[in-house]
Amino acid sequence: MRAILTDDEDLALRYLEKLLRDIGDVDIIGKYYDAEEALEAACTDPPDVIFFDIDMPGISGIEAAERLSERLPATDVVFVTAYEEYAIKAFELNAVDYILKPVEEKRLACTIARLRSSREHKPAVPHHRPAMIRCFQLLEVDVDKPETIPWRTTKAQELFAFLIHYRDQPVRKDVLLDLLWPDVDMKKGYAQLYTAIYQIRKTVDALGIGLRIVNHEKGYRLELNDVRLDIEEWERSVMEANDIGPDNLEHHLALLDMYRGDYLADYDYLWAEGERQRLKTIWLRHAMAVAEWLDRTDKDKELFALYFRALRMFPYSEEVHFALLKLHAKQGDWAAVEKQYADLERMVRSEFGTDVPASIQSWYKEWKTS
Repeated sequence: MRAILTDDEDLALRYLEKLLRDIGDVDIIGKYYDAEEALEAACTDPPDVIFFDIDMPGISGIEAAERLSERLPATDVVFVTAYEEYAIKAFELNAVDYILKPVEEKRLACTIARLRSSREHKPAVPHHRPAMIRCFQLLEVDVDKPETIPWRTTKAQELFAFLIHYRDQPVRKDVLLDLLWPDVDMKKGYAQLYTAIYQIRKTVDALGIGLRIVNHEKGYRLELNDVRLDIEEWERSVMEANDIGPDNLEHHLALLDMYRGDYLADYDYLWAEGERQRLKTIWLRHAMAVAEWLDRTDKDKELFALYFRALRMFPYSEEVHFALLKLHAKQGDWAAVEKQYADLERMVRSEFGTDVPASIQSWYKEWKTS
């Protein structure tokens, strides 16, 4: 078993080396006082395991382990620390083990045995499977079928959603701290961030898909690679669709149905609201274009269904209310017109404190006298 050791204390480093040599079957290929140097060496000549002291100057052992998960996911990690409080954090990062200082030979021998067992049973790296990330209504991954991603924490889930939101763009770590851990001490906040990133990477690896989170200067960048995104495919399909006609009406109706709910609607993410409204507006513009064709071809049954669906999504849309008014009038349903106008009048007064727009009032008066 090939190992790299890191500790900023020379005596601790030499003592750990001596104990490992006494236990045997461990080839120490490098010793470093700096975790960053250890990472660089590992990338050049990958070890089977790195022993990280957690509390080090420069980058901590926790940050180093998070970076290692991106660069060398097959390399195991063992934390060595003087503080028992780090034990929980070690296992959140899925380290094989943690050892408290001063290190005891018997305890270290158990760790080596655990490492051997872990490596013997480590599964082969799977080929990436075709996948789609779904963001309409809720966050799901669709490999064989749509499934909710099993996040260990709500913070990891929101972090993943935020990186999807800014896919292929670098996101600074300080931005993520302000968003997710605004009231946490900076040192603890960074530890929480590194843990969440590590958890996301492990979750994605377990799914066997090509999505990657890479370190980018002072932040991260999510790369979709060959993973599809439902909101991207839907918007592109809407924009590229041919003009509506009898030959492609079903295609346009299917595009409306693909919008199965607002963007990340099941989560209270304020940062998603702008994109949520933008996608809803695209849907409404497309729906009204389909409605115009249905109206011209007297497909009133389908038109009613579409308008009522639009009204559920946009209850404060004067445009949709007015369209329903005119459709009821076209059907000669006087009672429905009166009710629809009354509903519109109540809505604008309660929500906006105004009257029905003058253009709609004028139409309504003209209709009543016709």
